[in-house]
Amino acid sequence: MLLTITTTHRPATDLGYLLHKHPDRVQHFSQSFGAAHVFYPEAEPDRCTAALMLEVDPRELLRSRTSVASPDFALAQYVNDRPYAASSLFAVALGDVFSSALKARCAARPDLAATPIPLTLSLPAVPCRGGAERARALFEPLGWQVAAVPVPLDPGLPGWGDSRYVSLTLTGEMRLADALSHLYVLLPVLDGTKHYWVTADEVDKLLRAGAGWLSGHPERAWITRRYLSRKQHLFRQAIARLAEVDDLTGPDEAADPAQEEAPGTDTAEVDAPAGAAPRSGRPETESGEPPEPSLADQRAGAVLSVLKAEGAQRVLDLGCGTGKLVGRLLNDPAFTTVTGVDVSADNISYAQRRLRVERMPERQRERLDLIVGSALYRDRRFSGHDAIVLMEVIEHIDAARLPALEQVVFGGAAPRAVVVTTPNAEHNVRYPGLAEGGFRHADHRFEWTRAEFRAWADNVARTHGYRVRYLPVGWDDPEVGAPTQMGVFTR
Repeated sequence: MLLTITTTHRPATDLGYLLHKHPDRVQHFSQSFGAAHVFYPEAEPDRCTAALMLEVDPRELLRSRTSVASPDFALAQYVNDRPYAASSLFAVALGDVFSSALKARCAARPDLAATPIPLTLSLPAVPCRGGAERARALFEPLGWQVAAVPVPLDPGLPGWGDSRYVSLTLTGEMRLADALSHLYVLLPVLDGTKHYWVTADEVDKLLRAGAGWLSGHPERAWITRRYLSRKQHLFRQAIARLAEVDDLTGPDEAADPAQEEAPGTDTAEVDAPAGAAPRSGRPETESGEPPEPSLADQRAGAVLSVLKAEGAQRVLDLGCGTGKLVGRLLNDPAFTTVTGVDVSADNISYAQRRLRVERMPERQRERLDLIVGSALYRDRRFSGHDAIVLMEVIEHIDAARLPALEQVVFGGAAPRAVVVTTPNAEHNVRYPGLAEGGFRHADHRFEWTRAEFRAWADNVARTHGYRVRYLPVGWDDPEVGAPTQMGVFTR
């Protein structure tokens, strides 16, 4: 397995500083499955090339393997493509040998570590089902010029056709740290197989390595699913966390449609930043002004404002997802009890980690309760709150099951106030790329117009003895209204 990294940045030998590897020495690094070597085939002021070569010992790999994947036949444990094709083995070695470069750390040349430089990355054999088109779909959106040449099964027998491998060359101008992170994530994705167990830690690893580019990648759902070895519960968790990064989720990134309602949906829909929908007709922000908060942040802020206006102190966030709103509630001492409820145990576990519950001051921890529960079934734990929030939840529930939610929230728990937010379907025309009649998220069972939402909310209020008022969230477009509609029910 071989990777070469070439730059023509002057002086090109500064590549040694960025990689923390001196051009005049060959360096060796032991791996649990073999050995990695770093050397420089050329090191001149005008052009410098660093090479990472990984030697895999099939016997060591067999002894150190932590995966339970069974080979197709016994000999495959010893005879396989692992020593020759870039895979998760190579990604592990890359992360180990170039760990400082991946983190953009370079005490000797800090400015250079933060500067895009001309780079050419070459790998002679990359597993790639889907061929050159798949390689281009993954790397071109990141700014690379991609040359992916299929490797023939046997050059002497052209009639046999091409193998599933490509010779990959990437050319572009970017930070070295970004270039390495692209390889670190995408090489195992292209291969589709990992040599070790994939656990919840892989989600954190993926989001760290993909910070700054994965959340906006058009193939991020495919990348995430393959990186996590198609483990659906980890995929759902990763997508929810990516959605919180930029508040933008593509239509193929829904949680499993077979899952019960509202699988942690506080941000999992297409919510472009407030000023980012070019067809909305919204006036442009004055140059020099700070960017406006994303729609998700505006929505959470609007919910907080309403709760405080209603004098609510004990608040239950039903469908809390990974705890974004819960965290904001906890940070405001006006809320004496904060309860987060979600149908997904994975989301609750992640909310506990992101809120650092174990390190939380005792007084703050006493105000918090995170529990697994469903909005469709009566639960005594829902009672005793001043207010219940359903933020971007109802659209994830089949319309035929909404009466059950109404009975649970308005009939059973019956808080003094209920705050409901949901997408305004009329505003969808302002989202570039969203097909006519399409939903912002594939798990949405419906998206209502303002009239449809009011008809539902008015009926709920009448039936259960509430009054309801309506507020727009986000810029209130004079033609199609705000992107999010809010109903505030008071008893």
